[in-house]
Amino acid sequence: MIIDQSDIGMAGRLRSILLEMARREDELAADEAAARPYWSPTPDMVVARRNAAALLRAEADQFLAVS
Repeated sequence: MIIDQSDIGMAGRLRSILLEMARREDELAADEAAARPYWSPTPDMVVARRNAAALLRAEADQFLAVS
């Protein structure tokens, strides 16, 4: 299979965008978690943001095969 150079570049850019989105979700989760006492239960939104970040990183890793 022949992969065009523009496809490789696009895959790299998409991967970077997904990783940036994951980093932002991690930051938001950390900020929300830090706003509560450490002994309180983890808010559902923090768990959801951490899961979203993990899924975004997993999707980004699929672009490694192309880029």
